[in-house]
Amino acid sequence: MSTLNHKIDFALVLSVRHANPNGDPLNGNRPRETYEGYGEISDVCLKRKIRNRMMDLGAPVFVQSNDRCIDGCKSLKDRADSIPALKKEKDADVYAKVACQTWLDVRSFGQVFAFKNGGEADGVSIGVRGPVSIHPAFSVDPVEISSLQITKSVNGVSGAKKSSDTMGMKHRVDFGVYTTFGSINCQLAEKTGFTQEDADLIKQALLTLFENDTSSARPDGSMEVIRLYWWEHNCKSGQYSSAKVHRCLHVKSTCETPHSAEDYEITCDKLDGLTPEVYDEH
Repeated sequence: MSTLNHKIDFALVLSVRHANPNGDPLNGNRPRETYEGYGEISDVCLKRKIRNRMMDLGAPVFVQSNDRCIDGCKSLKDRADSIPALKKEKDADVYAKVACQTWLDVRSFGQVFAFKNGGEADGVSIGVRGPVSIHPAFSVDPVEISSLQITKSVNGVSGAKKSSDTMGMKHRVDFGVYTTFGSINCQLAEKTGFTQEDADLIKQALLTLFENDTSSARPDGSMEVIRLYWWEHNCKSGQYSSAKVHRCLHVKSTCETPHSAEDYEITCDKLDGLTPEVYDEH
């Protein structure tokens, strides 16, 4: 498999209904929002979901969350040391190359390996820059956040005096349409060995971003991928800048108070010589 030889840009439109797409732990786990009231989903959150989909699609992933761990490793260090070619590798460049060959998320997003390996790289972080970058997602319009008080009806410990029924708060976005953008850089793809096949798997992960992502904060069907735009340039540096390509997407509400994806108009400007692949919800 040859490395990617042309730049790729993409744009994703998604919807949220009665769900918490990305809680802020510093704000009582309320859905993230800007000072202007627009909803936000961090790039870290989006990458976590992409990594989960990579795993679902059978790809090896280095940064596995504890609740989705499939190899029994209890830490990133344990996972790295489980690869014989990495456990005692003394050369930082070789270490990075083997890591990229081993895990899809490393050669996609990059990774910092801050482990002591007993070699010349001992005590030095080994950094890998990945070709895939993705922006935080922001809502097209300001979002309304509802907060519900939740209670419990059973004792947590046998024989204990029944405590107060109040258990805490639960927050959700009533409805919102969000957009996010990203790109895949050829020069960095050459360094990590990122291939066209890897790019196709990233595309599939984006299209199915919320499969197997169900939780009490995100009930099944409450988050949906509406549309994906995928631009494949004809050269390594790209026919146009990513900023210009991303500006082609326009999402605007067609009514004063939108309540569904049908209340939004999604259009994309044309660029000479660059036509996106368009994937609607399925």
